[in-house]
Amino acid sequence: MTLALTSPVMVASGCGGTGRELAAYGALADLGGFVTRSITIAPRAGGPAPRILETPSGLVHAVGLQNPGIDQFLALELPWLLQEGARVFVSVVGRSLGEYGELARRLGRTPGIAGVEVNLSAPDVEDGSVFDAREPFHAASVVAAVHRDLPRGTPVLAKLRTDVLRVAEVARAVLDAGADAVVVGNALPAAMPDGRPAGLSGPATGPLALRCLTEVVAAAPGATVVASGGIATVDDVRSALRNGATAVQVGTALLHDPTTAHRLHAGIGEDEA
Repeated sequence: MTLALTSPVMVASGCGGTGRELAAYGALADLGGFVTRSITIAPRAGGPAPRILETPSGLVHAVGLQNPGIDQFLALELPWLLQEGARVFVSVVGRSLGEYGELARRLGRTPGIAGVEVNLSAPDVEDGSVFDAREPFHAASVVAAVHRDLPRGTPVLAKLRTDVLRVAEVARAVLDAGADAVVVGNALPAAMPDGRPAGLSGPATGPLALRCLTEVVAAAPGATVVASGGIATVDDVRSALRNGATAVQVGTALLHDPTTAHRLHAGIGEDEA
């Protein structure tokens, strides 16, 4: 299954808020997709402050998967996004395979979503608070659980770690388990000054994410691959597409300039005109 996107520019998970924050800068319906923050079964308050620090190479963040939980998301956030015409991909993360399956069942009973993105890389959470999917067979088992409990035809995206040495192996495993696409490139494991687990995202991750993209494209010919990590300019988008990506996800750049996704959408549209 290929992703039927009207634009190759998507908003990365956790970087567009609820969508309301970006709507003032352009129609969400114009973008290829809006990936929600990662949703869990129960609400999560997130980590303590400070949560985000700027560094010379990007942002270090320890948000801790703050989200309202699946019930409040379905009741309050998803309806607004769908009303705005956004193509919504719901990011999910769980503590167990059972939780991933339950999230898939709940979303499968909800009309209007464009797909589900399985978060297999959450560098800013404490050990034990999410299912450990570092090994390929663990990642594959999560994808299989989500794929099994979604209606046929609902795309499943697997968001992988930025791990140059193993990303191709993991990509093949999740594709074999039923993923329709892989999202390559996420925040790198880092730490806050007090030692808390954190993620590093932004410009520093771009070259590594691009290397991961080329590794996956070479290892899984014909697979649908979405590039994420360090995407900030039209040239970044062109590079990703030229190297085999079907689409890109824009994340950290939105925190500096919330018009970024719409500017990149317009710039790539001019290329295609």
